[in-house]
Amino acid sequence: MNVRAIAAQTLAQVLGEGRSLTTVLPPALESAAPLDRGLLQELCYGTCRWQPQLQAMLDRLLQRPLSSGERPVQALLLVGLYQLWHLRIPDHAAVAETVAATRPMGKPRMAGLINAVLRNALRRRTELTAFIDSDPEAATAHPRWLLEQLQQDWPEDWPAMVAANNDRPSFTLRINRLQLDREDCRQRLATAGKVAEPVALVATALTLAEPADPAALPGFTAGWWSVQDAAAQLAAPLLNLQPGMRVLDACAAPGGKTGHVLECVPDAALTALDQDAERLGRVRDNLDRLQLRARLIAGDARRPLDWWDGIAYDRILLDAPCSATGVIRRHPDIKLLRRANDIAALADQQRAILNSLWPLLKPGGRLLYATCSVLRQENEQVIAAFLAVHPDAREQPISALWGCALPHGRQILPGEAGMDGFYYAALIKLPAVPQGAPCSPP
Repeated sequence: MNVRAIAAQTLAQVLGEGRSLTTVLPPALESAAPLDRGLLQELCYGTCRWQPQLQAMLDRLLQRPLSSGERPVQALLLVGLYQLWHLRIPDHAAVAETVAATRPMGKPRMAGLINAVLRNALRRRTELTAFIDSDPEAATAHPRWLLEQLQQDWPEDWPAMVAANNDRPSFTLRINRLQLDREDCRQRLATAGKVAEPVALVATALTLAEPADPAALPGFTAGWWSVQDAAAQLAAPLLNLQPGMRVLDACAAPGGKTGHVLECVPDAALTALDQDAERLGRVRDNLDRLQLRARLIAGDARRPLDWWDGIAYDRILLDAPCSATGVIRRHPDIKLLRRANDIAALADQQRAILNSLWPLLKPGGRLLYATCSVLRQENEQVIAAFLAVHPDAREQPISALWGCALPHGRQILPGEAGMDGFYYAALIKLPAVPQGAPCSPP
């Protein structure tokens, strides 16, 4: 089947049904010829990455808007424009192959429209380029609501942030130091012809010069390493783990941080919790590959009485559900799937989970709040609201060479040292004051 047709049908599910690329792309790749899979992935990810820009151009090229029933045609036009503006495929080949995709899609009568729009785009390239440069949404390839939010939250940093969001993500490994050290792993990869460099700020991180199929790299099945961005590798060290601790990894799937906690403290009594029982299977698969063990529970973090055994935890890692605006370069369909009104609802959910898990922490214990968001409403404002109503909570400031200190917590912005955008805040539970005891010495 024509690879552009597969790309358009895949993207139509994202555009029209709100499905994530992570969900719809794997079966699409299986349906494509092996030699076409790289191009299919490029067309899907690239079109999502530049969709706000491509759609703005398409709106100027069409004489009438396409109906919702013509979503696959819209997707195919976006795929065509992506090739003309962002890939090195010769213009004539991009147009011809995109037009040819209408037949396997069952849309042969749309071939004339596809051909006319794409050729018109080539004729008007100078005009369209000037339009892109003059329109902030098109120029940055970010939806207007998100661009305005980034400008409000990060008035000095937003240009670098949107540029990082439109860049290709790094391919970073987390070295399992139970099996080998970072330099040993780097040398073994070099022997296999793979160039990798250490991430200076993260002791377990090694970034490959070029992306690769993990299963084709030496040591994957043996558990030498896992694929994980360097920013996410900071979570386990920030927990300040000690041997034998009882640890809760809330919202654990797909299990990257779960595995890292156990690599740091293999004898930890770790519970991995996630609301999605199917996604917990990925946690188990990851732990099996790493030869590590944890207790896996399907449950809602907001309802601990349904799953908690009543024994308090020394450490809680809350990797809270969020807008994922810090990992747009890795998941560019976030630009298409998120809406402005999602953020307040997510912040409410984050506060609810945080409030529900706090009673499960031992006095003197530590809770690490983490998100892959860069929006203050989901990060420092959540922590500020929590501290305002929990007198037994104290923030432990994070002193580090990475990120920037906020009034509460610490933020990594996308692209810093090649990392994803991430937020961390550490909370300590104060010991209870006995009833009748003075609050301070007389």
